[in-house]
Amino acid sequence: MPAFTYKAVNKQGSVSQGELDAADRSDAMRLLDKKGLQPVSLKELSTHVGKQKTAKPTSPAAAKPIERTKAADSKAKGKDAPSDSLLKMKKADVVMFTEELSDMLGGGLQLEPALLAMENRQELGNLKAVAQRIRQDVRDGMNFSTALRRTSASFDQLYCSLAAAGEASGALDTILRRQAHYLKTLQELQSKFILALIYPSFLALSCVGVGILLVTTLIPQLTQLIQSTPGAKIPLGAQILISLTDFLKTWWHVITLVIVAGAIFFKAWKDNPANRFAWDGMKLRMPLFGQLISSRFYVQFLETMANLAANGLPLLRALELSRDATGNLVMRQHLDGVISQVGDGRAITKALTRSGAFPPLLIDMVAVGEQTGKIDISLRRAAERYDREMGKSISRLMALITPVILVIMAVLIGSMMYLIFTSIFQTISNLNGGK
Repeated sequence: MPAFTYKAVNKQGSVSQGELDAADRSDAMRLLDKKGLQPVSLKELSTHVGKQKTAKPTSPAAAKPIERTKAADSKAKGKDAPSDSLLKMKKADVVMFTEELSDMLGGGLQLEPALLAMENRQELGNLKAVAQRIRQDVRDGMNFSTALRRTSASFDQLYCSLAAAGEASGALDTILRRQAHYLKTLQELQSKFILALIYPSFLALSCVGVGILLVTTLIPQLTQLIQSTPGAKIPLGAQILISLTDFLKTWWHVITLVIVAGAIFFKAWKDNPANRFAWDGMKLRMPLFGQLISSRFYVQFLETMANLAANGLPLLRALELSRDATGNLVMRQHLDGVISQVGDGRAITKALTRSGAFPPLLIDMVAVGEQTGKIDISLRRAAERYDREMGKSISRLMALITPVILVIMAVLIGSMMYLIFTSIFQTISNLNGGK
C-alpha cells in the first residue's frame, strides 16, 4: 500500500505534518477528512520507507506498483503546470469570491467544503466554475495559492502571495477578509476617478454636438436666406461662418482621417514599451490631473503596504509586492530605489525621503508607526488620510473643470449665435431699406 506525506490544517487552525498509508490519493483525502484535517499538500511516496530498502522487484508483476507511481508522478507534474484555459473574471467577481470564501472559512468550514458550497450555489454565476476548478486542484493535493494561479489570471501575484501566507500561518480566513476590504477600497478609488471625468466629458461632448448642429443645419439655412435676398450684402460675420461651413463640408473626411490617424499614432506611441516610462512621467506632470494620479498612487501604495504588514509579511517583501502592484513605471522606479535602500539596512522613512517621490506628511505618518512598532496601523491611517485628500482633490477638480467647460461652451456657441442673429438682422434691414 502506498505511503503519503501530508501537510494539513486542523480545526484549531494549526498546521500539522505526517505520513499515512492509503490505497490511492482519494483514499488518503478521505482519511484526512475523517481526522478533521484540511490538506495543504499531499505527496505520494514510491513505497514505505521501511520497505524501500528491501523491496526488489523481480518480476513484471512486482514492477507494476513502480510503474503506477511513475504515472502518478507524471500526472502530478501535469497538474502543477500552468493551465492553458484560464478563466476570465471581473474585478467585482474577484471581490465577491474573496468575501464569500472568507465568510465561510470564518464560519468554521474547511477549505474544500467551503469551495463546494460556493460551487453548489446558484446565484454566483461565473464563480461556480472558478470554485469548481480550484476545489478539484485542492482535492488533488495542490496548494490553494497554486490553484488560484492556475485557475485565473485575475488572481494576481499579490493575491496569490497573500493566500500562500494564509495557508502557512493557518489564518487564511483573516487574510482573505483583509484582501476583500483592500480590493473593495481599490474599486471605490477607481470609481471616484471615473466619476470625476463623467460630467466634464458630457459637457465637452454637448459642446461639440451643438457646434455640429449649428454648422450643418442653421448656417446653411442662413446662407440660403441671405443669397435669396435681392441686393443683400453678406456681413463679415456671416462670411466667416459660411467659409467655415464650406471648409468643413469639403474637407471633413480629411479632417476625420487626420484625427483618427493622430489617435492611432498616439496610442501606438503610448503602448510602445520604450515610450511607456516617458508617458507615465507625462501623466504625473499633467495640470490638474497629475496631482490626482499621484494621490491615487499614494492611497494604493499605503493600502497595499498596510494589508501586507497586517498579514505578517516582512517589510522588504511587502515593498516588493507593492512595487509589483504599481502600474506607473516612474513610481515603480522610485520604489526600486526604496527597496534597494531598505535591503541595505536603511529605515523605510529615510528611504522614502531620499527617493523624493513621497510627500513629507506621508513620511511623518509612516515614521510614527516605525517608532511605535505598529506600522500597519500607521499605514492604514495614512491611507485613510490620503483617501480623504484625494476626495477633496476630485471635488476641487470638478468644481474647476465644470465652469471652465461652461465658459468655453458659452464663448463658442455664443459667438456663433451672435454672428447668426447679426446676419439675420442685417438682412432684414437690407430688405426694409430696399422697400
